[in-house]
Amino acid sequence: MSGEITDNRGRGEASWHWPSIHPEGRKFALIAAAASLGAALLALETIAWPLAVLVLCILAFFRDPQRITPQDDKCIVAPADGLICLIQRVPPPRELVIDDGRGTAHLGEAPVTRISIFMSVFDVHINRAPVGGTVRRLVYIPGRFLNADLDKASEENERQHILIERADGVKIGFTQIAGLVARRIVPFVKPGDMLAVGQRVGLIRFGSRVDVYLPEGTEPRVLLGQKVIAGETVLAQLGEQLLIEGVSQ
Repeated sequence: MSGEITDNRGRGEASWHWPSIHPEGRKFALIAAAASLGAALLALETIAWPLAVLVLCILAFFRDPQRITPQDDKCIVAPADGLICLIQRVPPPRELVIDDGRGTAHLGEAPVTRISIFMSVFDVHINRAPVGGTVRRLVYIPGRFLNADLDKASEENERQHILIERADGVKIGFTQIAGLVARRIVPFVKPGDMLAVGQRVGLIRFGSRVDVYLPEGTEPRVLLGQKVIAGETVLAQLGEQLLIEGVSQ
């Protein structure tokens, strides 16, 4: 089904299938499987069975399902699966604002709306591009491993900033943040790469968060506490500002 065009009038085909496992997770699964087999051969069942369960958990964590991404130039889609845990007006990250001396694109200094998506260990951890365009900046910052749903995690945790510039010059910044359990941010892209909206850009191992910085004049279409799906859920539409209210039920 990969690459197939579907629409809201029934064109295309849809069927359920087992999600693939990202190569980044296969080595961990093989190590756990080998340890489980070794324990079983030594008749250490109390160790073998938990390790076998661990193999299944690793495979589930690194699952990489296909997603149907809206093809609308105005749409900014979710870069991560998870819970909308914060929506705030904040200054953009300094690393995406300052002049890097090479003349690359950067964000302005004015406060913007930040949408924070918290990924638990049960969510898919493959991150995707919120818009299509060129990667202008990719900045890795070492840091702490605080609980990722805390506001200060955006400035204190290990993180990686990515800035994408669309063909029309609109720039979207987002940040991958390592969390309390997450200890490794794995990028799939580099500066200069051309990305399609919804394309895989990286993953964060074992629980984390992704922040998205909306351009000025654009407000979220999602609600605090809402669950979103990477590459599918529309976070905002460029130039759209409206109040949307929700009810928890």
